[in-house]
Amino acid sequence: MRRVGLIGLCKIELPGSYGNVLLCDGGFIEFNGETYKSKDAVFGTIGSVQAMQEGVGNEVPALEMTLLPPGTTEPGEMTQPGFQTSRVRFWIGEYDLDTGELDGEPDVIFDGQLDRTMLTVGQSRELAVAVVSLAERLFELNIGNSLTSAWHKSVWPGELGHDNATGLSIPIAWGVESPRSNPTTSPYHSPRDFREHLI
Repeated sequence: MRRVGLIGLCKIELPGSYGNVLLCDGGFIEFNGETYKSKDAVFGTIGSVQAMQEGVGNEVPALEMTLLPPGTTEPGEMTQPGFQTSRVRFWIGEYDLDTGELDGEPDVIFDGQLDRTMLTVGQSRELAVAVVSLAERLFELNIGNSLTSAWHKSVWPGELGHDNATGLSIPIAWGVESPRSNPTTSPYHSPRDFREHLI
């Protein structure tokens, strides 16, 4: 009779030379050509994973994971500003207890991004890792970027249409003297006149 067990997998994709943190809840196992271990040299082991909280209104789903890093790890190695928005994924899979190999494809439980890390030092060292849904990016505001010349050229290199944008809250005619009586009045009688002026 075949014996099957459950295993939890966690992958944190850190930027640059830090590489990926591949953790499982016991032993080690191969998944997608990578080896998931119960202990990472820098971040240690998984202490706990809180239940995911559903988002309501302008909040997004989130969870918090506690890692237990070894005493030899420097605090700066675990908490870097560049870690924010790193992709974090959790899976639950089945594995054969006799062969130690995964049985089928693990199910994705959560696909999110790292929000913050906080190291607590007491009788033991604990690294609290807050993970939020990828939907968090929908709440990021880029106010002011779309009307700046630098941002405009980053999207359309060589395009000079925003070189004279001032960022003022009232409409200003670009490249010509501003109307004096009514700031919303255009010196052009039609869109065609405006296009001909640009040419």
